[in-house]
Amino acid sequence: MSTLLKLDSSPMGDRSISRKLTTQFAATWLETHPGGTVITQDLTTLGLRPVDGSWVAAAHTLDADRSSEQRKVLSLSERLITELQQTDEYVFGVPMHNFSIPSTLKLWIDQVVRAGKTFAYTPVGPAGLLTGKKATLLVASGGAYEQGTALAALNFVTPYLRTVFGFIGIKDVTIIAAEGTSQLMSGKVDPHSFLAPFLEKVQTHASL
Repeated sequence: MSTLLKLDSSPMGDRSISRKLTTQFAATWLETHPGGTVITQDLTTLGLRPVDGSWVAAAHTLDADRSSEQRKVLSLSERLITELQQTDEYVFGVPMHNFSIPSTLKLWIDQVVRAGKTFAYTPVGPAGLLTGKKATLLVASGGAYEQGTALAALNFVTPYLRTVFGFIGIKDVTIIAAEGTSQLMSGKVDPHSFLAPFLEKVQTHASL
């Protein structure tokens, strides 16, 4: 039985474009994966905190040698990593914040990119351990930042996420970008008309 992990990072609730896209993706995915399971994770409600010295020390202590306090410090990290390990496919809702990813998504990344858990050091360099998985990134941005546009050099979202996911073994990454959301904020376009082509792309990809 297949499992999809849906992760949202937008703080905009029902007004979020990326959340609308991940919702459509999950609904279509369930239709094409009878008996499948969707796990939903809202990164804005997890209470994620920046890693500190105690977290780093615990993460670099062998499992068998960790104190009860160190295990407590790493408990959220362990749970989030287990979700990744036990899931076949991921879909991320990612709004662009100041040319990069939301702070909540960065905090989540810092919890799950761990040596011995999602990657390993080998004689020939680091090797990702989350192999055989695939991810879809549904990115919403106010302007147009795709390759070939005037602002492409300011897009630090997709290059960074491709690098991070590739580092932990997730090589099969698809990106669907919903650009121009600033038009919605200014009322220049109708929300339904704006969303329709992106929802269609999401539906097509999720049904593969």
